[in-house]
Amino acid sequence: MVRLRDAAPGLLATAAFLWAAAASGQAVDPMEVSEKRSAWMREARWGVMTHFLFDWISREQGLTMDPERWNALVDGFDVEGLAEQLRSVGAGYHVLTLGQNSGYFLAPNPTYDRLVGIDPSRCARRDLVSDMSAALRRHGIRLIVYLPSGAPNADAAAREALQWQNGPHRNREFREKWEQVVRDWSLRFGERTSGWWFDGCYWPNIMYRTPDTPNFYTLASAARAGNPASVVAFNPGVVPRIISMTPHEDYTAGEISDPTVLSMRRAAGGRIDGKQLHVLSYLGSTWGRGEPRFSDLQVVDWSRAVRKEGGAITWDVPVGPGGLLSEPFLAQLRAVGLALARDGVAPPGTAGP
Repeated sequence: MVRLRDAAPGLLATAAFLWAAAASGQAVDPMEVSEKRSAWMREARWGVMTHFLFDWISREQGLTMDPERWNALVDGFDVEGLAEQLRSVGAGYHVLTLGQNSGYFLAPNPTYDRLVGIDPSRCARRDLVSDMSAALRRHGIRLIVYLPSGAPNADAAAREALQWQNGPHRNREFREKWEQVVRDWSLRFGERTSGWWFDGCYWPNIMYRTPDTPNFYTLASAARAGNPASVVAFNPGVVPRIISMTPHEDYTAGEISDPTVLSMRRAAGGRIDGKQLHVLSYLGSTWGRGEPRFSDLQVVDWSRAVRKEGGAITWDVPVGPGGLLSEPFLAQLRAVGLALARDGVAPPGTAGP
């Protein structure tokens, strides 16, 4: 696999194509653009997701949620240590939660602060996303950020300020505000992030598949404001058969709780519905928590099955308060990395340009 820092000609050509198209407004084939954006995922083949969420940590550690404690936790996140762990297992990319239901986020966002009016801010002072990206890129590993498509449901003040209605509602006012928030982060991160994974797109026909804005297109555009080459996926929830939600995404969200019922029916050339095949599941007892629930052999077999179809698979793994993975999960991830390397996929940071 080519290291990012070596700037392979193919990757440079793809970036140049996408930037030129965005800058000139020239007409391009949307399918061609999507394929160029997601080409690196097919090469990477697999990655690791980590949930670093204040409400989860608070429950596990018995902590009281407040901005100062959140900033202390974010400041203590060991980006170099986690990046080295991911390099050691051969992961090609990392999916990191920017935030979720608590309303506490991993990076500053003045637009969010202005819209919700919460003081002191619940957006971390440290830009952990950019710091994580810098540490990963030294090892040739890319970063994708996770973000819900809705407001933080556990933060009543934010819900009210953002005008969010949970459920099957159009949510026009919220969507317009949320796209401003997403655009702010995207511009901040720029090319340091390679993609976005949007959770909670549960009522697509009401909220997103509309000819009038806001819709899937405008949310994807906000996410790509800082980097037109960013891949984007929209998650409808747990669906055993992998599907694409919209032409405006580049890869399938692929959330599945039970890999034994995974269906990649009618995948062709690593794509489903014209989008890069991608599957996401978890190794712990649930998302971001617990002990390993599968044997190494099971995890390897499922990873190989996705790879055989030309897809990419992401395994969610718990992290400690300092952001590091525990040895039982590292052992399983090593097994995946070694198996895929034997199948012809070299771990990032080990192969030459």
